[in-house]
Amino acid sequence: MADIEIKRSHNMGLKAARAAADRMAEHLGKRFGLSGDWDGNVLKFARTGVNGSLEVDERDLLLSVSLGFLLRAMKPSIEMAVRQELDQLFAAKAAAPAAKPAPKAPAPKPAAKSKKAAPRPKK
Repeated sequence: MADIEIKRSHNMGLKAARAAADRMAEHLGKRFGLSGDWDGNVLKFARTGVNGSLEVDERDLLLSVSLGFLLRAMKPSIEMAVRQELDQLFAAKAAAPAAKPAPKAPAPKPAAKSKKAAPRPKK
């Protein structure tokens, strides 16, 4: 049974989802020393004490990670890092409400004309 299992929906399509999964694997690979290979639409990854898979299709992804005994103590920080990475790379952009344009700022008021002092007569 997986220690970390995350299922997410996305609207990226298969090609973009695989590209995002590659970016995630590269980033987390550097951070946690993981390496992986694709088997169809499943990215399988492993290192000592960790193994798992990231399955992607046109609409969903499923991440399953099994942690070794020593890494289970780090589960909260590992899961948080993975969730942040998923949020960045697989955000459902179409599901997000469109941002309203910012209201126009009022036009700047014209500067008041300065009254220049009359020149002093020369002595």
